[in-house]
Amino acid sequence: MKKIVISQPMFFPWIGLFEQIKLADIYVHYDDVQFSKGSFTNRVQIKTKNGFKWLTIPLKDIKLGQIIRDVKVCHKNNWREQHIKFLSQNYFKAPYQQDMLDLVNKVYSQHTDMLVDLTIASLNEVCRYFNLKQPDHFLYSSNLNIGGKSSQRVVNIVKYLQGNIYITGHGASNYLDHQLFEREGIRVEYMNYQKISYPQLYGEFTPYVSILDLIANVGRKGTKYIDSSTTYWRDFIK
Repeated sequence: MKKIVISQPMFFPWIGLFEQIKLADIYVHYDDVQFSKGSFTNRVQIKTKNGFKWLTIPLKDIKLGQIIRDVKVCHKNNWREQHIKFLSQNYFKAPYQQDMLDLVNKVYSQHTDMLVDLTIASLNEVCRYFNLKQPDHFLYSSNLNIGGKSSQRVVNIVKYLQGNIYITGHGASNYLDHQLFEREGIRVEYMNYQKISYPQLYGEFTPYVSILDLIANVGRKGTKYIDSSTTYWRDFIK
């Protein structure tokens, strides 16, 4: 059985996306679909003593309907330095603060105008840090030249990659045509997120923050917290 995960690039996303990557036999960056303002493509939440703060990559001349791979980064206001300063101060007491900062600096050292380069670099460096997968083997939907819209295109990609299981996050339940996958002999499985608690700063534990939080607090031992399974879509819908 070959498991396929297809996901839009996200900026230092939460643990759940890396659990999908860990489960996948083939992981595809869905980089040639429309950018959604307010999504996690260019921003992520960070837990602080004053609640949640957004870590956001500013964008340049964003247009309605623009494709993710065409979105450009705005280089004004020294946002990289501001991010590093904020993370340094916020995780001052975290035992693996330096691991986290070194990883962020490695991503930010890339000189690029394209958002997709930074978001995918953020995923790749985390995968290398935890030794989850070899990111050099990840695919890009923009390179596959596979047509179709919505669920049909996802089915087309999975079939092209000879997959029989498609793994996805909970949000897909709002639009995925499950019957289409069934007719094509593809089993849809949703993530069964365990949201395992780990030592965390600033009060009650929450899993819905950037993977940077796990790295700063636990270091490479964080691998054991990236450990969820999946549920067949019919059971999930129930």
